[in-house]
Amino acid sequence: MSEKSSSSGSDEDVDPEAAQHVDVGGVLSKWTNYIHGWQDRWVVLKNNTLSYYKSEDEREYGCRGSLCLSKAFIAPHEFDECRFDMSVNDSVWYLRAEDPEHRLQWIESIELHKAESGYGSESSLRRHGSMLSLTSAASALSATSTSSFKKGHRLREKLAEMETFRDILCRQVDTLQKYFDSCADVVSKDEFQRDREEEEEEEEDEEDFPNTTRTDGECNLNNNGSKEKLFPPASPKGMNGIDFKGEAITFKATTAGILSTLSHCIELMMKREDSWQKRVDRELEKRKRVEDAYKSAVNELKKKSHYGGPDYEEGPNSLINEEEFFDAVEAALDRQDKIEEQCHSEKVRIPRLSPVPPGDAYSTIGTHRYAIKPHSHSSSLSSVELVSASDDIHRFSAQVEENVQNHMTYSLQDMGGDANWQLVIEEGEMKVYRREVEENGIVLDPLKATHSVKGVTGHEVCHYFWDTAVRMDWETTIENFNVVETLSDNAVIVYQTHKRVWPASQRDVLYLSAIRKILSTNENDPDTWLVCNFSVDHNDAQPTNRCVRAKINVAMICQTLVSPPEGDKEISRDNILCKITYVANVNPGGWAPASVLRAVAKREYPKFLKRFTSYVQEKTAGKPILF
Repeated sequence: MSEKSSSSGSDEDVDPEAAQHVDVGGVLSKWTNYIHGWQDRWVVLKNNTLSYYKSEDEREYGCRGSLCLSKAFIAPHEFDECRFDMSVNDSVWYLRAEDPEHRLQWIESIELHKAESGYGSESSLRRHGSMLSLTSAASALSATSTSSFKKGHRLREKLAEMETFRDILCRQVDTLQKYFDSCADVVSKDEFQRDREEEEEEEEDEEDFPNTTRTDGECNLNNNGSKEKLFPPASPKGMNGIDFKGEAITFKATTAGILSTLSHCIELMMKREDSWQKRVDRELEKRKRVEDAYKSAVNELKKKSHYGGPDYEEGPNSLINEEEFFDAVEAALDRQDKIEEQCHSEKVRIPRLSPVPPGDAYSTIGTHRYAIKPHSHSSSLSSVELVSASDDIHRFSAQVEENVQNHMTYSLQDMGGDANWQLVIEEGEMKVYRREVEENGIVLDPLKATHSVKGVTGHEVCHYFWDTAVRMDWETTIENFNVVETLSDNAVIVYQTHKRVWPASQRDVLYLSAIRKILSTNENDPDTWLVCNFSVDHNDAQPTNRCVRAKINVAMICQTLVSPPEGDKEISRDNILCKITYVANVNPGGWAPASVLRAVAKREYPKFLKRFTSYVQEKTAGKPILF
């Protein structure tokens, strides 16, 4: 995962407050489809867009797809620590990093780009400024309905009344304030004059002679001998022009009007508050319904089977149930059968012609590489003896000998009376037996089939079963195969991948295939040809994440029975019969349900035997007999 700054230029050209976007590129595994599964892709995170290319070298040819991050939803997988999903509406990308640490780095980088590039980020607000708010306010104002303004008329009228009452009250308060100020001035002057007169009277009382001279207006003695002022009390200026009672009544009415208007305003505001609260409640309810609908849609989307999606294929946390799994596998196998029947009926398949080395197949018996060679008796195989084993020396020779002996000892035993073996299929001469075995939840049922085929020999059957040059002519379940190593003339290591049957994972097998002829020490017993295939490990074919590696131990054991011809006639194919014993011990691995595996085995093994033996009869018809 590499990072590179997308900004260019000198430091002076770069706004220090601007967001610094960093381009990210690296390899992620992307789920393509159920046929090809996970494929490595070069993924680039740039300019608020996640794009992918087939490889880093093919970027110049353009991206193969892209997602806009502003609308994308990122979901780390619940069980797979290396996987995360990107979705925009109905488009979903399933991505896997090489480890959990790289997944976390990718998710953080995507979230960072999404936050810095979308509206609402600091850089976005800095770019758009306050115009965003002004525009929003203008649009909100234009969107307001006329009825909402009509509802506000009464409140504005009451507020206007409040303004009028306020002006009247202010004028009344000013008038009363002036009156009170005038009264205060008069009282102050009267007290000052009274104090002065008292001082003068005291001074006159102290004099020895009475003052008989009086000025008019100073003071007169009243009837009871007391003094009174000779001048009238002073009145404040303009005081006589104020109707104090009227002003008091007006003031009272004004305050009452203010209180009444305030009461109306409060009532109107409470009604408006109730109206707005109802609108808010409706909006919240509407938003809740939308959120519930979105959650329900997401849940339904998760429950809905996305055919071809990685969550609905075979796995420990697969969302597909056992019944749906079985139906999908059966439907896929039916489609493959129809395609095979169509190809066979139209003769589409072209026979593979491989060069025949000198002295090889269908030459005289004495020059064939599998011809009888001098041998010595071996007590370990009782009535049979291995031949040509000395010519088959390689690093797996011991394992080959062990498997051959085990198959010759146990595979040819009669199953009559053994309650562990169940007869599951019987079609003419063909019988298929199964013994149910499970280990850690994985089906390991040993399977054994017996069959009798006229007109072919055990050598011919084993030759076509072992020869890789004709493998694709009769094997319809293989997608591709190759010989990893040739150990000897009679032993090879083969790697093959089987066709994907969705929702089951694709399987691959790496096995050693060896062919042997085993001579009988009893002249009344027929010779035996055997092909054994068993799993091995090899550095050139390591297991991958794209396939589940199956383990096998398979044997094709054939014996030729010859009925003597009448008179001096030569032996023809009408006089020969091949008894076939096919044994298969397969560990499929993975997480396929046991019922599905058993149903597929019951269906496919008989078809395989009939298809293969028919192919051998077709290929050997009219050709010399190979014993």
